[in-house]
Amino acid sequence: MALPKFILGDNTAYPNAIFVIHTEFPRFIINLEDDEVEWFEDFDVDDQKELEIETENAIKLATEFYDIEIAKYED
Repeated sequence: MALPKFILGDNTAYPNAIFVIHTEFPRFIINLEDDEVEWFEDFDVDDQKELEIETENAIKLATEFYDIEIAKYED
């Protein structure tokens, strides 16, 4: 099965949270309420610089994805 790059998620245990799941490397879930990130990858010291660059870009894309999806609901 092919997964989309981003998936929206919610959970009634966290009523104010808005989760975006990133399914490609580096895989993570971000809570857009507080920008907390939970990683599904293990990183070593050598990956640190690449991780910083990828993280910034992936979080930006996750936020843009959320904005686009919400705009569809508002139409």
